[in-house]
Amino acid sequence: MQIYGYCRISTPQQNIERQVRNILSMYPTAHIIREVYTGTTYQGRRELDKLLHTVQAGDTIVFDSVSRMSRNADEGCQLYEALYAQNVTLCFLKEPHINTETYRQTIQRQISTQLETGNAATDSFVSSVIAALNQYTVDLAKEQIRLAFAQAQKEVDDLHQRTREGMLTAKLNGKQIGQERGRKLIVKKAAACKDAIKKYSKDFDGTLCDADCIKLIGIARNTYYKYKRELRFFL
Repeated sequence: MQIYGYCRISTPQQNIERQVRNILSMYPTAHIIREVYTGTTYQGRRELDKLLHTVQAGDTIVFDSVSRMSRNADEGCQLYEALYAQNVTLCFLKEPHINTETYRQTIQRQISTQLETGNAATDSFVSSVIAALNQYTVDLAKEQIRLAFAQAQKEVDDLHQRTREGMLTAKLNGKQIGQERGRKLIVKKAAACKDAIKKYSKDFDGTLCDADCIKLIGIARNTYYKYKRELRFFL
């Protein structure tokens, strides 16, 4: 049986190591899977997809919170049910009340008493009441799971809405949002690379061919030619 700790961040500003520390503090032997992803649908999460194809019955997947598994309520519940059916244990450090073990115990605590009073009508009535109570218990447990995923989705939706409102307010106040159209972003690394290209390339002041320049400067081929085009444009 393998224990996996799945950690995901959705923006560069977030710190994935916080999630790692939280999981390892509870599950020191967990195999940590890190994923940097921007988006809302779990299908686009490459590392999670890989994990879902390799996880086996008896394995455990640990999440720092339910939002790391899915921020979409419908997809989150479907994935939860699918993994539960595969006998994969799910643990959520911030929402332990929806761990699969808690869900399993709820199912196992169903009333199984069968009465035989000698009166068929009474026995039928009591059995139907017990069945209804058992179904209510299952439905209540499922609703707790759905509420957890729905809350995660609501938090993301609220954040996006606040971001849109903030940008709109800034625009109305005359502030520039993002980079101005047609304006090139000046990066220190780019400036240094361009200086090196002008110095070493035979197309400018140097004697080296493109391949030698790329090796000397240590930049990607596409980046090199991009900088070279920009240099020629401004000559």
